[in-house]
Amino acid sequence: MNEAGDEEKQSLVVHRDDFWASTSNKQLNFLQHVFTILKQHGRAAIVVPDNVLFEGGAGETVRRELLKQADVHTLLRLPTGIFYAQGVKANVLFFDRKPTVEKPWTEKLWIYDLRTNKHFTLKENPLKRSDLDDFVACYNPNSRHERKESERFKSFSYEDLTKRDKLNLDIFWLKDESLEDSANLPAPDVIAQEIVEDLEAALSQFAQIAADLKR
Repeated sequence: MNEAGDEEKQSLVVHRDDFWASTSNKQLNFLQHVFTILKQHGRAAIVVPDNVLFEGGAGETVRRELLKQADVHTLLRLPTGIFYAQGVKANVLFFDRKPTVEKPWTEKLWIYDLRTNKHFTLKENPLKRSDLDDFVACYNPNSRHERKESERFKSFSYEDLTKRDKLNLDIFWLKDESLEDSANLPAPDVIAQEIVEDLEAALSQFAQIAADLKR
């Protein structure tokens, strides 16, 4: 509402000279912003929803420029069931900012699939640090150039990525057993209990936030 009491609409598209694309997508804008504030050779690990990996238009522009101007070396596909909004699909994107050159910095993107055939909940079966042990070992932080492929860890060259429609980085290769065999689904009472637990956990968090705001 403006000063006259009338409804007024404003554009949510962010325009910045240091952004590769102007868009109203907050996740794409956040990703671009993080890149701009990184120092040369600075490292980043950002949680992004799936749409950042496959959205066309501004999304494709951002992905293309990021692969060129940064070494985008790792993508961790996070499992569902670890956030308060059920069904949220997110990833962790790892990249290093590099000096401007003509040749793209990304040579190979390694993707670890911690989502397919993985089942977590907020309370009954929460994601634990030990569940990330295999990813950490595959990531090989001490020598990333000596990585080895495994069932859940695959590499994709820059040339292969650029050949994909809209430079889609939402890549998966494991067979999702739950889609092939409904017998693999949890029992109805288990599903119902998980929903109850997630709602209780969310309410608890909101209650804590409300209490903090009253202070």
